[in-house]
Amino acid sequence: MIRLAMLSFWHLHGKDYAQAAQEHPDTEIAAIWDEDPVRGREEAARWGARFYEDLAELFAEPEIDAVVVDTPTSAHKDVIVAAARAGKHIFTEKVIAATLQDAEEIVREVAASGVTFMVSMWRSDEGYTEAITDILNRGLLGRITQLRIRDGHPLGVPTPEYPRGLLPEQFYNAEESLGGALIDLCHPVYLLSHFLGRPSSVSAVFGHVTRREVEDNAVVTFHYPDGAIGVAETSYVSAYTPFSIEAHGTEGSLLFSLDGIGELIARRRNPDADRSGSVGGPDGQLYVRSNLLGPESTGWERQELPAGPFPKAFEKWVSHIKAGTTAPKNVALGIELSAAIEASYRSASSGAEVRLDPLAHKPTG
Repeated sequence: MIRLAMLSFWHLHGKDYAQAAQEHPDTEIAAIWDEDPVRGREEAARWGARFYEDLAELFAEPEIDAVVVDTPTSAHKDVIVAAARAGKHIFTEKVIAATLQDAEEIVREVAASGVTFMVSMWRSDEGYTEAITDILNRGLLGRITQLRIRDGHPLGVPTPEYPRGLLPEQFYNAEESLGGALIDLCHPVYLLSHFLGRPSSVSAVFGHVTRREVEDNAVVTFHYPDGAIGVAETSYVSAYTPFSIEAHGTEGSLLFSLDGIGELIARRRNPDADRSGSVGGPDGQLYVRSNLLGPESTGWERQELPAGPFPKAFEKWVSHIKAGTTAPKNVALGIELSAAIEASYRSASSGAEVRLDPLAHKPTG
């Protein structure tokens, strides 16, 4: 049995990971620490675990094998490095850090400690990601010219019941969060890195629809040396926002869409509503049209997705701990995420295109 410590419930997903830990047959929640002691004690009572007010005391406990980090983003470096030096396996909410330098320092400390480290980037574990990766690698779209990924939700939209929106206030605290919709809803960013690699430069535009100190609306363009363009779109202020991926190339295109968070919220609020007739709504299917599929292919063809369910990052992390292995691909993608995030925020702040130290971008086809 792997004995876990939950380190903070600052992030909304802290409760999700606690639930995952409670349900997993190989893990149990043994300890809880939180930078907010009131919140920490409430969560300790909820999960039946001991609350530690002193993080160093928790790290000194030999029976604590691993930690789940859901602290403010600004605390990631200090907390993760301390956990690694204490020999605790680490699972963290994305991002590793808001700058490439901090992320690389964290990863060096983790590597030196020999513990298992994973970053929660759950959309990289989905069947549609595997299917799209396969299509790109097979060259069915030819040379990729544009790849666009969209994700968002309406939790920042004011309502009569919640005049400041449903998103917790700490997500708008720039000192703690180090950013808004882009750094929190960064799934399009790491998926672009997964599909196309590190861009040579990025350009970012942020919107402040709710007039908060961090962005609630963001678009980032990724520029590649071969002319390919990636587009990442995120938002706290869009009603339904189907999660969508479009890839276009010299020989074909693919389209994928899936219910977004906004649609799921709408269904929970009105579960009896019939949404099946909405024209153009998301259907969770992947379509490809390609000149390379053969003469019998005359239009858009639906592609079968791999059969699931697929293990989430938390489950993979536990499996790695038990096997005594690490997750280098996950960590490498986490590094790329931090690089792209830092460049995006610099671009939005300066209004200029920001270059990255380029890695090899391998165009598909």
